Amino acid sequence: MTDGPNLLLFVPDGFQGRIVDSADSLTPAIDAVADRGVRLSNCHTPLPTCSPARASMMTGVYPHNHGVLQVEHVVNEDQSVLRESYPHWPTLFAENGYATAYFGKWHIERSNDLKRFGWRVNRCDSVSAFRAIGAGVEETGRLLEGAGPQRFHHGPPGYRDVLHYAVTPVDTDERRFARIASEAIEYVREAARRDRPWACMVSFSEPNTPLVAGRAAYDRYDADAIELPVSFGDRFENGPGFYRRQAEIFSHLAEREWRELRACYMALVTELDAQLARIVAALDETGQTDRTIIIVTGDHGRYVGAHGLDAHNFGAYEEIYTVPFVACGPAVAEGAVSDAHVSLVDLFPTVLDLVGIEHRGRPEIDGRSFADLLADPIGAAGNHTRSMAEYHGTRYLMSQRVLWEGRYKLVFNGFDYDELYDLAEDPHELRNLVGDPGFASIHHRLMRSLWDELARTGDTTLLETHYPPMRFGVVGPVRSANGGGVG
Repeated sequence: MTDGPNLLLFVPDGFQGRIVDSADSLTPAIDAVADRGVRLSNCHTPLPTCSPARASMMTGVYPHNHGVLQVEHVVNEDQSVLRESYPHWPTLFAENGYATAYFGKWHIERSNDLKRFGWRVNRCDSVSAFRAIGAGVEETGRLLEGAGPQRFHHGPPGYRDVLHYAVTPVDTDERRFARIASEAIEYVREAARRDRPWACMVSFSEPNTPLVAGRAAYDRYDADAIELPVSFGDRFENGPGFYRRQAEIFSHLAEREWRELRACYMALVTELDAQLARIVAALDETGQTDRTIIIVTGDHGRYVGAHGLDAHNFGAYEEIYTVPFVACGPAVAEGAVSDAHVSLVDLFPTVLDLVGIEHRGRPEIDGRSFADLLADPIGAAGNHTRSMAEYHGTRYLMSQRVLWEGRYKLVFNGFDYDELYDLAEDPHELRNLVGDPGFASIHHRLMRSLWDELARTGDTTLLETHYPPMRFGVVGPVRSANGGGVG
C-alpha cells in the first residue's frame, strides 16, 4: 500500500490560458491554488480538440501515436479509435494502491467504461457520450427558458441554427457542472474516512460551445466595457488563406455581440472557479489539503474573439494552444510563476513522479516529466525550453505541426505556407515572419528542431515525406553530416 499524496485534477473544457491567467480576478479559487504553488504560463495542449487532447493527457503520447486524431463521435467507428496498447496513468495509480475516481466529461473513446483505463469509480457524464447527445440538447433547452441575451448561429442556407451563447436564469446549483462538482465533493469526504490515498479527476464540458452562463455571474461583467482582443481585427496578412475563410464565418457578428460572448465566457469561468472553491473547501474541512496535490488545467483553449474567431481548431494561435496550469501541494514549490515550456502530454510522467510511482523504462511515453519544474521553477527552467503540438483537421483534414522553442513559435503547415512568430515582440501573433530574410536562419533552425521532435515521438507520417510533391519543409527530416537538413 502506497503512502503517497492524494491527487485532485480539475479540468474544464476550452479553458483559455490568457483569460484565466489574467489579472482581472475572474478566478479567486484558481489564484489561491497558484499562490500556494506554481503557475505555468506556457503549458500547451498537444492538439486543440477535446478527444485527442484528453487522450494524450491520459496516455502520455501524442495523437499520432494513440490514434484519436479528432473528436471521436463525429467520425465512423473505425476512425479516431483509442489504441489501448498505451497504458493510462490511472491504471498505474490503481496498481500501486490508489483509489481512483472520475467525474464528468470523458469524451476520449466510445465505451465510457472507464474501469478499463484505471478509474475504479466511474461517474463519467453520459451527456458527453455520443449515444446521449439528445440528453445534452434537452439540458440546453431547459437552460434557455427565459434566457437572455442569447444568440444563435444562422445560415448560410442549409445549415442548422446552433446556439452560440446565452445567459440563463437557472441557478448554478441546478446545472450539470455543479452536480459534477457535488459528486466529487461527496467522494472526497468519503475518502477522508479511508486509510488509502486517492486520485480524482473532475472534468467539465464548460466553457466550451455553447456558452451558457448564469445570470448572477454574467451581471458581474459589464459587456459594454469589455475590451476586445488586440488581434480582433486581424486580416491575416502573410498568413494562411484558410484562416481568412474561417474568420468569414464569424464576420457578421457585431462588436456588441462579441462583447456579450466574452462576458458569457468570463462568467462561466467564474462559475467553474466557484466549483473548485467548493471542492477545496471539502479538502479543508476533512483535513486533507496538506496531503493533496491540486492541479488545475484545461484540455485546450478557445478564441473568444481573438483574430476574429471563436471556438477552437483552425488557426494555430496561442488562445487555443495555451491552457492554464496551476498546481500546489506536496513536492510543489510555493508562490512561483514560470514561463518554461511544457505540454499536457507531459502530464503522465509528471503526476507519477509527484506521487512517487515509478515509470522509468517505458519507451512508449512521449511526454517528459516536469515534476522538477514544479519543485524548482527557477533552477529547472532550463530543462523545459521546447514543446510541440499537432493538428490533423476537424472534419476538414489537414496536417499541421507547432513547435515552441524559447521566444519563437513555428507553425509548419501542410496546406499553406508556414508561420513564424516572435512571441516576445509579437504576443498577439499579428506578424508572420516567414519570408523575412532576417529570420530565415531561425525558420531553418526551428524546422530542424521540429524534425527532431517528430523523430523522437515516431511521427512517421511526416517523417516519410521525401516524395517530391510533399517536400514542404524549408529543410528536410534527415540530418546531414554538418547538421543541416536533407530534402
